[in-house]
Amino acid sequence: MGEPTTFEVTDCAVIGRTFEEYVAMFDLEPTELEGRRVLDCPSGVASFVATATERGIDAVGADVVYDRSVTELERRCREDRESVGEQLSEKRALFEWSFYGSPAERRRYLRRAADRFLEDYASDGAGERYVAAALPSLPFDRDSFSLVLSSHFLFLYGDRFGEAFHRESLRELARVATDEVRVYPLQGLDAEPSVHLESAVSMLADEGYEPTLETVPFEFQSGSTEMLVYSP
Repeated sequence: MGEPTTFEVTDCAVIGRTFEEYVAMFDLEPTELEGRRVLDCPSGVASFVATATERGIDAVGADVVYDRSVTELERRCREDRESVGEQLSEKRALFEWSFYGSPAERRRYLRRAADRFLEDYASDGAGERYVAAALPSLPFDRDSFSLVLSSHFLFLYGDRFGEAFHRESLRELARVATDEVRVYPLQGLDAEPSVHLESAVSMLADEGYEPTLETVPFEFQSGSTEMLVYSP
């Protein structure tokens, strides 16, 4: 049998990434986030919001799973983390390991992100930092955030969300942003450029958003070295 050519995910994986991973994925300078309101959507069980808040950054996470209890989320992210972890070793050739070094270290990042998220999620009783919401319709006013980050959802799951969904979601992220939207990665689970990317970039350009594809200092899924950046 040949090497596996794709990473298998049922539905959408409820896993998360750390603040440090966000800095690399989105080519961020943390000090430049100070004084800005940042939206992470969909945020999953990432620890970006928790760590950003500790650093004095006004950050909000939005995700459809935030209508669930801490116990439910803990169970789901543990199951998905284990599923992902098993595949990391089996399909190691699908990834570039310079950031993590090894499948074991990648699993430690997953656990660290989830544990920090769950702690912060449990303390957010008023739902101020974690808002239950789903693209392409967000419960925020226009221009609510300076910067919007969108990680590992749009384009990645292009096999189950179509072109119209991507267009509506990209417009919605722009609606709530004043300065900039950044989206990463731009490939599907098969590590090939998303079938929706070209039409999405054309739509954004036609509607005046001035989209660009910018190189980032991060690569895990082989070939995923660019993010989509556009301004409202």
